[in-house]
Amino acid sequence: MATIVELPILPVTSVGSFPKPTYLQQARLQYRRGEISYAQLHELELQATREVIAMQEEVGANLLVHGEMERGDMVEFFADLLEGFGRKGLVRSYGNRYYFKPVITGEIKRTRPMTVEMWQFAQSLTKKPVKGMLTGAYTIYDWSFDEHYDPYDKDRKGRREAVLALAHAINEEAHDLRKAGAVFIQIDEPAVPTHPEDIDIAYEAMEVMTKGLDAFIITHMCYGDLRPIYQRLVQFPVHQFDWEFTNNADKLYPLMEQFGYPQDKFIGLGVVDVHSRRLESVDEVEQRIRQAFRYFRPDQIFPDPDCGLKTRTWEEARAKMQVIVEAAKRLRKELAGQGAPTKLRFTFDGGVKVEAVRD
Repeated sequence: MATIVELPILPVTSVGSFPKPTYLQQARLQYRRGEISYAQLHELELQATREVIAMQEEVGANLLVHGEMERGDMVEFFADLLEGFGRKGLVRSYGNRYYFKPVITGEIKRTRPMTVEMWQFAQSLTKKPVKGMLTGAYTIYDWSFDEHYDPYDKDRKGRREAVLALAHAINEEAHDLRKAGAVFIQIDEPAVPTHPEDIDIAYEAMEVMTKGLDAFIITHMCYGDLRPIYQRLVQFPVHQFDWEFTNNADKLYPLMEQFGYPQDKFIGLGVVDVHSRRLESVDEVEQRIRQAFRYFRPDQIFPDPDCGLKTRTWEEARAKMQVIVEAAKRLRKELAGQGAPTKLRFTFDGGVKVEAVRD
């Protein structure tokens, strides 16, 4: 039987992460020191997830995320659960953010579901759809050390072998999420734009990760420069790209003016800066969405933050989500008055069909 989901036009979503409450940060440290049990830590992760879902409901977001309260880092989390990984010391990621960089020590395999239980818990808290959140194969590989495959061979066969092994693992996880009921699945690949020389490997990996999925597939990419890979990138087998338009509009829009953008794909439109404490005004966010109307149909646009909000305070994250929601509401009212579609209807029935319709 088909699954049908309806969202308002300009559905507001988030890229994935939200700031961890102080009590959860403290609990994670206590767990690492052996001062509390995993069961105690996990209960606090569930509590924080309840708060994240409730906050998104309260501000009026439409397509929700679970906030990644159980994840210390987007790569480390998956490496800890996949066979074939070890772990080395702290490595600087950006700013004053550090993570334990994984090391590949053997053949990569997935032995059990990694994200399904937390997705099910988050989805049980709301009637709105919650995205399944996965880190992509290329990013997991690029942000890890490789001591098993051969990453330095001239033809890059070792790198490709490792990335595709990860891609098969992520595909298995995506299918388990879909079986559990997730119809929106996001695969984060921020490392892809930083290595244009590997665009064919990244493309092949995305083909593997999305194979056989009747879900609406989103990929988020930040960092790097899309210009060298744009024409190949927009061919990736996904339904939506999610990019940083707040800080990179001057690079992204000229690409669309020169090469266009696929009419059958959607866009996650970053309209607030996640790296700044400054709160954008509703007028400012509205103007950023209006600017996007020059390049995309309104029914292609999902307004959201530029990236995950985990570096902001809880109050800042909430406020930034709120201004996106208010700007989208204004524009929905205006568009409806012009006779435009008022909602998106998603039909999942062995495939994915998206229609822009009026009430």
